[in-house]
Amino acid sequence: MSAPEGGTALARSSKASEINPRGSLLVALKGLWPYLWPADRADLRTRVVWGLLLLVLAKIATMSTPFFFKWATDAVAEGEGARISTDAIGLLIAAPLMLTLAYGSSRIVMASLTQWRDGLFAKVAIHAVRRLALETFQHMHALSLRFHLERKTGGLTRVLERSREGIETIVRMLVLHLGPTILEFAMVIGVLFWQFDWRYVAATVGMIFGYTLFTFVMTEYRMGIRAAMNESDTEANAKAVDSLLNYETVKYFGAESWESERYDRSMARYERATVTTHTSLAWLNAGQAAIFTLGLTAVMALCVFDIRAGRQSVGSFVMVNAMMIQLYQPLNFLGMIYREIKQSLIDIEAMFAILARSPEIRDRAGAHPLEMKGGTVRFEDVRFSYDPEREILKGVSFEVPAGRTVAIVGPSGAGKSTISRLLYRFYDINAGRILVDGQDVREVTQASLRAAIGMVPQDTVLFNDTLGYNIRYGRTGASDEEVARAAELAQIDGFVRRTPKGYATEVGERGLKLSGGEKQRVAIARTILKDPTILILDEATSALDSHTEREIQDALERVSRGRTTLVIAHRLSTVVGADEIIVLEHGRIAERGTHNQLMDRQGLYHSMWERQREAERARETLKAAGEAEDEVEEDEAGDETPAGTADAAVA
Repeated sequence: MSAPEGGTALARSSKASEINPRGSLLVALKGLWPYLWPADRADLRTRVVWGLLLLVLAKIATMSTPFFFKWATDAVAEGEGARISTDAIGLLIAAPLMLTLAYGSSRIVMASLTQWRDGLFAKVAIHAVRRLALETFQHMHALSLRFHLERKTGGLTRVLERSREGIETIVRMLVLHLGPTILEFAMVIGVLFWQFDWRYVAATVGMIFGYTLFTFVMTEYRMGIRAAMNESDTEANAKAVDSLLNYETVKYFGAESWESERYDRSMARYERATVTTHTSLAWLNAGQAAIFTLGLTAVMALCVFDIRAGRQSVGSFVMVNAMMIQLYQPLNFLGMIYREIKQSLIDIEAMFAILARSPEIRDRAGAHPLEMKGGTVRFEDVRFSYDPEREILKGVSFEVPAGRTVAIVGPSGAGKSTISRLLYRFYDINAGRILVDGQDVREVTQASLRAAIGMVPQDTVLFNDTLGYNIRYGRTGASDEEVARAAELAQIDGFVRRTPKGYATEVGERGLKLSGGEKQRVAIARTILKDPTILILDEATSALDSHTEREIQDALERVSRGRTTLVIAHRLSTVVGADEIIVLEHGRIAERGTHNQLMDRQGLYHSMWERQREAERARETLKAAGEAEDEVEEDEAGDETPAGTADAAVA
């Protein structure tokens, strides 16, 4: 899957970003509608049409149920009150029986149509969730490195997870619950006006309005209590985990009582909030029941008066009761629908904020693919700052000729790694130009630029997959033979052959099952497989021991032959053979030349070299002293063993 760079995926995402999570449900439905009615999927649009048709049919079946109840009741009542002959008994029994069967059949039809509708619409809803989740994922990849450095990866994955669940909840609640509920309200009111009169409608509308208003007010109140309860629960859990993780510290200072008091204070707040939550739920249920019962009683009382006046039959009394009882279930859903939708809108707020954020680095209009002619890299008076108040590079100019190796060294914070990020165009420079074969990197497509560059970083992070997958990541279409050849050139094929599963060996999360040297060799192998024209080695061996460093350095030298290579190094011994060494200091080029030329100048490079040599000699001295001390201790232990045995015998 190609990562979008401000193109079609972001254009599609603009539909989603129109949804204001703090707005109304109608605004949310308007924003989600392009995903529920996709222009490129006629089959899904057909499902939507059928789903809406089944919704109407199910509600018609729902409304017919009280009618069959009424007709069956009237038939039974008329049969009991009439004087009939023996021959007519079968007909009189059959009429109520058939109406009763029709009543049961209508309920079966209603349930079947509802489930059929839900099954048809499921694919539409999940497709909408999938598209929005994919666009959010693509948009995250399109955002700049600055955005990802400022955010926590775990937080981003939780945003994606919660928003996916939130979208599914909103679609399900709006289309499968709220829509049918509103339609049923309208049909009930229409039937009451048709079969009875305006008084029944007024009593029912008043009950629905009061019930809805009370439910929304109480739900808002309870959501605040629920948030406080969750916060108290989280706080208590955090204190418990923190205290148990620091078990030894607690014991050192005898602070068991203090920790218990802190935990109990959090649990006391949780207790109060939980009790309030359950109490408010009881009040909510009681209030809803009271309001509905008042409305039901009012409508049935009107029907009793009409029956006594001869305007309605006994079946009408049964019908209005069944219709009102039938209305209670969707009414009861209102609080849940409102709560779930509002919570989901809060959950997806972070996703919409991400979708509304434009990528910092975009391909310019008319950007063309990079045309490689050899791989010459040139920096011309480049100035750059992450923060406007602190400039990192201050007019840096240098050239890496095609097929040559240039090293950049300097103290920490001099701007060495920034140069590699700018060449990859993770950031745009403030002034100057960066050219590859004479082409400004801002004028070419990012995909073609990054395809021409290979990177071996200091901290190699691998995917939690197999060795083969991580090597093949350099070129996903590579064959097994090409993967094995890259591993051989990177000198990791021997390690692969020693593992029982070979290239199917799992490397663990972030490659933690491998040593530092093995991870670096995997990074080199996938760079070889990518076969880039330009190679960047960003302190690729600084975190390794001396023995492993020499092995990795040999592999890197083989990889860099014939390629334009930019080496960013802290350890000067790794760049002695570079065609040119550039020394950065405070964002400027302090010195440049070959290793011998820089040593002869007795400048910054020379002093850095001497300090590193002194540190290395000191480490070697300490290591030798430690080994000698270990040998002495072993000799003394060998001499003392017989004496100790003799003393024990005398005792």
